[in-house]
Amino acid sequence: VQLQASGGGLVQAGGSLRLSCAAAGLAFSDSSVGWYRQAPGKQREMVAIITGSSGTNYADSVKGRFTISRDNAKRTLSLQMNNLKPEDAAVYYCHVKRWGVNYWGKGTLVTVSS
Repeated sequence: VQLQASGGGLVQAGGSLRLSCAAAGLAFSDSSVGWYRQAPGKQREMVAIITGSSGTNYADSVKGRFTISRDNAKRTLSLQMNNLKPEDAAVYYCHVKRWGVNYWGKGTLVTVSS
């Protein structure tokens, strides 16, 4: 199983970034997929999840600013992040859960300058 995340970088507060994750080696279309993040000194937290039936769930802190989407044909997962805040800075991880097994990508760093 491979999850390759990309799209992180440095952005000013108020700016936007789009993260992408390409999945290989597992059935993707009916898996629950999502993004988590971990800031220095903090626990990893859920940012957004999209289920196999395309139901979505967002952390309260990102509602209205972030949008998660998936393209099952391309086996990709995306996270559009708008109006970024300094507190959004973290390493963002792509996640897939299938049959109770968790798969993680290596993460992509998002830095937000104030």
